[in-house]
Amino acid sequence: MPGQVPQPLPARRGQRARSYLVPDAETAVEYAVLLGGPVVLKPRSMGGSAGVRRADTADQVRDAYRAARGATLFGLENTGTGGVLIEEYLDGPEISVECVVLGHETVHIAAITRKYLGDEPDFQETGHLVDTTDPLLADPRIHEVALAALNTVGITSGVMHVEMRLTQQGPRIVEINARLGGDLIPHLVHLATGLNLPQIAADLAVGADPELVPSRHQSAAVRFLYPPVTGHVTARHTGVFAAWLDRFEWIAAPRSHVNAPPRATLLDRLALAVVTGPDPDTCHRRLQLVEERSGIHIQPDNATTACVA
Repeated sequence: MPGQVPQPLPARRGQRARSYLVPDAETAVEYAVLLGGPVVLKPRSMGGSAGVRRADTADQVRDAYRAARGATLFGLENTGTGGVLIEEYLDGPEISVECVVLGHETVHIAAITRKYLGDEPDFQETGHLVDTTDPLLADPRIHEVALAALNTVGITSGVMHVEMRLTQQGPRIVEINARLGGDLIPHLVHLATGLNLPQIAADLAVGADPELVPSRHQSAAVRFLYPPVTGHVTARHTGVFAAWLDRFEWIAAPRSHVNAPPRATLLDRLALAVVTGPDPDTCHRRLQLVEERSGIHIQPDNATTACVA
């Protein structure tokens, strides 16, 4: 309540973003002062970065609180624990650590996922990349932070999706998800390393020994295309066919209405492309080629038809 110093959610000191549950917008403003600097507000239970927003001023905190409070996505707002969290803003690249928990104090990192985000103040995920030779796999700090976080919440078995930001002070926990990652991340892990995260999770569930030795050594990436303007989709086309293009899927159907950032959510994605390559740079070039050769026509809400290359 206003005037009371809140207690942060459980975490080892210094390893995760300080996070508080706030009951209303004015309390959020008070806690933003307590945290200092930019803050992030987010729904307590949601997914796909829905309702997650950075705030730098008191008015932005109020707006971000209302956005988080009113966020909707696939009905998830009706299934989880309600409420809004306010967290300190962590500056640095975002990753997720795909962890296989084999017992207390025993965590195997199957893969590191590099996450690509749209412009702030929103945090729309525009893509992910997994590289079997990612140097972060050998970073002892990432393993230490992941292990400490999972031990703190008492997880002793399963495949976990742990999100971090790589700050100047070291890796910091953003979220701990007791599930496989979304947005095709398990598929990217399989393409890049050969490891089958759903199978590993199933093996752990029945007490079998999972296969944890990579059988592939390459990179895999996904990119999600968002509309540059708000309007109705009128036509679409693509012109890339290659062995390295694992899949290209249109998400937005003709005549559907889509919102451009910053109002966009994952429901406004136009298409997705998944590619493989010997290294991350090759994957980035291939994704760019797919995007350049794929187009969609959008009739803006207040203008004539626009062609998006």
